[in-house]
Amino acid sequence: MSSTVQESAWQGDPLPRGRHKLGMEEVRASQRARIARAIIEVVAEHGYEAATVTQVVTAARVSRNAFYEFFTDKSDAFTTVTEEKGRELLDAMLAMAGEDNWIDAIRRGTALYLAWWQEHATFGRAYFAGLAELGPRGLAQRERGYAPFVAMFSELGRRARVEQPKLEPLSPLVPRALVFAITEIVAEELRHGREDQLGELAPDLFRLLVRLLGDDETARAAG
Repeated sequence: MSSTVQESAWQGDPLPRGRHKLGMEEVRASQRARIARAIIEVVAEHGYEAATVTQVVTAARVSRNAFYEFFTDKSDAFTTVTEEKGRELLDAMLAMAGEDNWIDAIRRGTALYLAWWQEHATFGRAYFAGLAELGPRGLAQRERGYAPFVAMFSELGRRARVEQPKLEPLSPLVPRALVFAITEIVAEELRHGREDQLGELAPDLFRLLVRLLGDDETARAAG
């Protein structure tokens, strides 16, 4: 290994040496999972621009050939993996749709959202910093990632007006503003290494969401 390669603090567990009973699909799945973890770990540690494929394959303990079997280059690996993780977050958030009323849905969703980022803090640091370094491609991916959450808040606003018909019509700007604001708040906490304090934001974020998707009276009543 070249002495110029900066190894990531995280190192994947390689497959057993020699003969083993793993099938080809299991081998490829293991390689792919380690590469996905490694691209996040390396970008979180070194930044997107400084990260290299060599660092990724070294951390994942796979060959360069294995990397290029799954991804065309560093950019493809990073954007693909971050989009997959984004879908994981969205799937987790959709669990709140089963709550009996829109306020309980927001209460549960707020807790889920903050807990997810706390658990995936390394991904968050890589994601937020990496997209900024990707330029137009990163901006386009961010917009794609935000769209389902804007739609989710719009649906919560619609549901609120079904349950509380006296609420004023919801401005389409509100769901967009909420997504941008809350995302940046979480990103700032992660940038400063305060992921352990994310849960403390839940009461204020909950009240903010209820106030903007509903009104001040509803927010006061919801506590």
